[in-house]
Amino acid sequence: MALEHAILVSLLEQPGSGYELARRFDRSIGRFWTATHQQIYRVLRRMEADGWIAAEEVAQDGRPDKKVYSAAGPGRAALADWLREPVEPETVRHELAVKIRAAAFDDPAALISEVERHRDGHASLLARYLHGEQRDFPDLTALDTAQELQHVVLRGGIEYERMTLAWLDDVLTTLHRLVAEGAGPDDATGNGGRTAADR
Repeated sequence: MALEHAILVSLLEQPGSGYELARRFDRSIGRFWTATHQQIYRVLRRMEADGWIAAEEVAQDGRPDKKVYSAAGPGRAALADWLREPVEPETVRHELAVKIRAAAFDDPAALISEVERHRDGHASLLARYLHGEQRDFPDLTALDTAQELQHVVLRGGIEYERMTLAWLDDVLTTLHRLVAEGAGPDDATGNGGRTAADR
């Protein structure tokens, strides 16, 4: 997936200026595909030059005119082609999980504050998702097709954060128990350094 595809989805949902689009990324699409405001403006210029989007000058009272972008025919065709391409499973690189395993060879207590920091971040994100759900989808019985699909993606984000919080709580419980038991560094696992998860 390229930033162009995320921009096309957002503009098909609602045309907007570069500023409005950047704010939308901060608020919704950015949960799943991040981009800086500078990247968005740069890609918008390229997409307009390629004919993927069209721009309309809109007058504003007491302020300079603004460009409002909308998806054009070639952009819709590119999105349709991309929609039909297979998506490969994402490769997970989870540094915290590796650090948790590494704690066996140092002091497990040293990792507690870092895991708590991650937990706080995920709890904050879950609260934002739930607030956004109440704000943007107050009546789940009256959603159109676009809203249904937006909501099912948001539900995925909510469930992912809930799952991550449950896992981090499990990690913290384990770390605190090990510290209470006086666990210290291990030099070996007794099986050549391999665990059941490696076999």
